[in-house]
Amino acid sequence: MREILVEGNTLPEAYHKAILALHKEGDITDCGDWNTTQKEVSMTMVVKHPLEEPMISKLFIGGPRELEQYRMEMLDGILDFEVEKGNWAYTYHQRYADQLPFIIEELRRNPSTRRAVMLVRDKAVDMGSDDPACLQHIQYFIRENKLCCKILFRSNDATKASFMNAFALVMLQKKIADELGIEVGEYVHRANSYHCYEKDFELIAGYVKRIENDPDGTTVDYVDGWDEIMEEERESILKDVEVLRNR
Repeated sequence: MREILVEGNTLPEAYHKAILALHKEGDITDCGDWNTTQKEVSMTMVVKHPLEEPMISKLFIGGPRELEQYRMEMLDGILDFEVEKGNWAYTYHQRYADQLPFIIEELRRNPSTRRAVMLVRDKAVDMGSDDPACLQHIQYFIRENKLCCKILFRSNDATKASFMNAFALVMLQKKIADELGIEVGEYVHRANSYHCYEKDFELIAGYVKRIENDPDGTTVDYVDGWDEIMEEERESILKDVEVLRNR
């Protein structure tokens, strides 16, 4: 499988480079589990300054509400009850939340540690599952007094999931950095299979056209921009979640 490395100062810059590389250099491979084909590479996406604006790419499925709900799922566990009810096999928050105290304690104990790793894969659940976790593990480092993050996905849908995944994981990185009282450093997003399914080939082609023809129109600021819109959506999201909880 082709190995691709892209770098960007901002999250959208790195993400857009990853989309371009997948579209132009991806190999067409079989995807037997879903009876289709896909464009696929192994992708390492390096974001040097994850909180630098513009933080938001417009090239994902959804808008401010969908992005805020996903952030709340990842950081606050608003849908963890679906696992308890037996409707879902897992949520990422449910998998990592009880490991956060260790991460913070370990980083405080030894700021140069290489042991601050959260495991998301659960072999007891994921092996043989029809829906194993895509995110495998998250590792944190403090370097130059900044909290750096390196994550690994076994599989990552480029067009429909990867931006939202990365944004929420950067928000988690910021949450931990704030707890430690330090700045956010580099974010590295690794996907062993970074792919686009055949049914989405037109979607990724549209993304590429927008990136190449109107790059300034593909991004927006998060702070003093989408953050206020996303915050306004929280109450409505929580009401919808309560309906789901009580079904």
